Amino acid sequence: MARSKVAVSLDAGTLRRLDELVRRAVFPNRSRAIQSAVEEKLERLERSRLARECAKLDPAFEKALAEEGLSEDLSRWPEY
Repeated sequence: MARSKVAVSLDAGTLRRLDELVRRAVFPNRSRAIQSAVEEKLERLERSRLARECAKLDPAFEKALAEEGLSEDLSRWPEY
């Protein structure tokens, strides 16, 4: 995948902590550390969005929808 360069400004304390992770070989360099942090944050935001959307669902309606058709005669179901 193609990569684009971006400029990031960090305060001195954050940069020191980042450099310590690179020094301890947790990340190969600053760029990979920042890329990993951004990806992780985006994934978290996407998961929290899914949770928010799921919270909007009506459990009784979803249960009824899931059980729809289960009361029909099971002998009519195909063999597997």
